Amino acid sequence: MTDAPAPRGLAAPAPTLVTRTRGVEDPGALLDLLPADAACAWLRGGDGLVGWGEAARVEFAGADRFEAADRWWREATEAAVVRDEVGVPGTGLVCFGSFAFADEPGRSILVVPEVVVGRRGETVWVSTTGTSLGPAPRLRPTDAPRPPGDLEVDDDAAGRDRWTGAVAEAVSRIEDGGLEKVVLARDVHARHEGRLDVRWPLRRLAEDYPTCWTFHVDGLFGATPEMLVRLERGLVTSRVLAGTIQRSGDEVRDLSLGAALSRSSKDLEEHEYAVRSVADRLAAHCTSMNVPERPFVLELPNVLHLATDVAGVSSDDASALRLAAALHPSAAVGGTPTEVAVELIAELEGMDRGRYAGPVGWMDARGDGEWGIALRSAEVTEEGVRLFAGCGIVAGSRPEAELAESDAKLVPVTDALS
Repeated sequence: MTDAPAPRGLAAPAPTLVTRTRGVEDPGALLDLLPADAACAWLRGGDGLVGWGEAARVEFAGADRFEAADRWWREATEAAVVRDEVGVPGTGLVCFGSFAFADEPGRSILVVPEVVVGRRGETVWVSTTGTSLGPAPRLRPTDAPRPPGDLEVDDDAAGRDRWTGAVAEAVSRIEDGGLEKVVLARDVHARHEGRLDVRWPLRRLAEDYPTCWTFHVDGLFGATPEMLVRLERGLVTSRVLAGTIQRSGDEVRDLSLGAALSRSSKDLEEHEYAVRSVADRLAAHCTSMNVPERPFVLELPNVLHLATDVAGVSSDDASALRLAAALHPSAAVGGTPTEVAVELIAELEGMDRGRYAGPVGWMDARGDGEWGIALRSAEVTEEGVRLFAGCGIVAGSRPEAELAESDAKLVPVTDALS
């Protein structure tokens, strides 16, 4: 096994870090504390973590990226000196991470911020990390982010036709046998005036999608509705989403759409593949598994999803990141069977997903943490912003309907940039 590359920041062996966590008075909205640069975020409904500065940073690549990252984190936590005066998940030494979807190409990142501020219900804390203990920072709102300039979205007809053609080919392959589902994604490039202050779309996403997990790690940001895995004091949970319909804007009509979604054989089949994928892989690490027989309809402002919450009790010492590695890529973002679907994705998509649809989240020194799937997301580029959307393709999928679904999934980030 080769060592993971670290083109920037601190590489193996892990540095000796010193961390102190203190309880603090509520400073208000956590996103308001973020500076413009070197910021990380993971929030839902006002709770979560934000961080800034870099006490350590390491990058990984290749098929062993998860194993290498988990090993690096374990070494870092074993060498660290931690004084934790709060003692809840997310306190003490914490890293944020974002991982490439594919083995090649792509880069994956772990960042240990110098400052992390967290909220969990009524409990609020600040953790500082460096080579020695220093004073706690004064927590106050930073300057307000400026909105992007005029947004120009490059979503040309030729690109849309290419993608619907790929969907049609995928349906043909499925009908020929060999696989049951494949998830095809497309990207859209947006340009704007000036440099993007990522705090602007983060605030919009957190406000508009409070039940999603709003995130930012190293230029990748979004609001994902899908929790790949959460590990908290031995309890393992995963939220599986597959099967989507666009909302109409009318509450009565949306009730009818939700009922139709819950009866749709195409969507139920797609959802079953995704749930089975997660449950089977978690079973190797869990006991007392709870897998509901039928999904519920998750209501988001722009779409309705079929959703299932899978839960279990951890039966080994696997960290949240190791559990995420065991689940990635699930049928929700890859397909079924996974290996065949991933090969077809590489053949038909015609793009590098980068960290889109890969695990994104955080982990503490105990191995507890939350890793979502980087959906409803975009990546900051030198030219502007690259937005992503993907759809699960099964037998009976219609290319134009899948294109409309992908358009709906682009709405959250597109609106957040306005």
